[in-house]
Amino acid sequence: MSFAKKAFSISLLSSLGFAAAAGAQTAINGAGATFPAPFYQRAFAGAAAKGIRVNYQSVGSGAGVRQFLAGTVDFAATDEPIKASEAARVKRGVVQFPAVGGTIAIAYNKADCKGLKLTQKQAVEIFLGKIKTWDQLKCGKGKISVAHRSDGSGTTFAFTNSLSAFSSEWKSRVGEGKSVKWPVGVGGKGNEGVAGILNNTPGSLGYLSQAFVRGPLKAAALQNRAGSFVLPNLASGSAALNNIQLNGQLAGEDPNPAGEKSYPITTLTWILAYQDDNSLKAGPIRKALLYLLGPGQNMADELGYVPLRGDILKKAKAAVARIGA
Repeated sequence: MSFAKKAFSISLLSSLGFAAAAGAQTAINGAGATFPAPFYQRAFAGAAAKGIRVNYQSVGSGAGVRQFLAGTVDFAATDEPIKASEAARVKRGVVQFPAVGGTIAIAYNKADCKGLKLTQKQAVEIFLGKIKTWDQLKCGKGKISVAHRSDGSGTTFAFTNSLSAFSSEWKSRVGEGKSVKWPVGVGGKGNEGVAGILNNTPGSLGYLSQAFVRGPLKAAALQNRAGSFVLPNLASGSAALNNIQLNGQLAGEDPNPAGEKSYPITTLTWILAYQDDNSLKAGPIRKALLYLLGPGQNMADELGYVPLRGDILKKAKAAVARIGA
């Protein structure tokens, strides 16, 4: 038997074995945000070892919320909290809770640009198309190729929300939202799509979850409200999350947090589940989501996310307990 045939046979047998083992499990289906997808997929893979099988489709926050409203998934993930008008359409009730934190990096692909530092004004002017070349940033030469999201995106909401906080011109000309009319740049679908554009385009710059900054991509140090230039990482993300106050629906934001060590574009990302879930899945769903908020949080930092701690984590776990209760 050839090597290729042996490899195929081993793969097939492994797949059949997995399918047989999984057959005894309840399959839980979720869809939504691409921002936390690497974290969710790794955490749910760990949950599989505990007998919990979760299929998560990274389709974007907008698509995830639409599927949740249509009742075609067991849970959805979104980087922008659900709107009251949307929640009112869900007859089964909505349980919303933050699942992990993260930083949104301004990433760039330019080998001769070392240690890029951006003021908030410069960040805004790049995405307004006012800063067009690397020369203007004193970081090499050539045109800046800007990349942004093309789909409805909670990452875009959080990013444009911060740009609106940085600049009254941005707020009046473009504003914030899951989708905006970009003054400049090319679009990619999902954080994966933007990362693909940046990786394949020397001289490019765009925004995406810190978890996707790898290979030739580097994150710019961004000036915060206190005037310090900080990189997106666990320490700066944790400092920023400490400024977020949650409301009764466990939603909250701070698009330009105080603190010398805070990274200015830091956000929570949320999961939506059905409160009145009387199906046989309610128990497994609670178990899966509590795993995400338990052992799963220990995986967050190594994947480029900010784990939940303290009061935020306590409130999130209490919300999960209401599913099907």
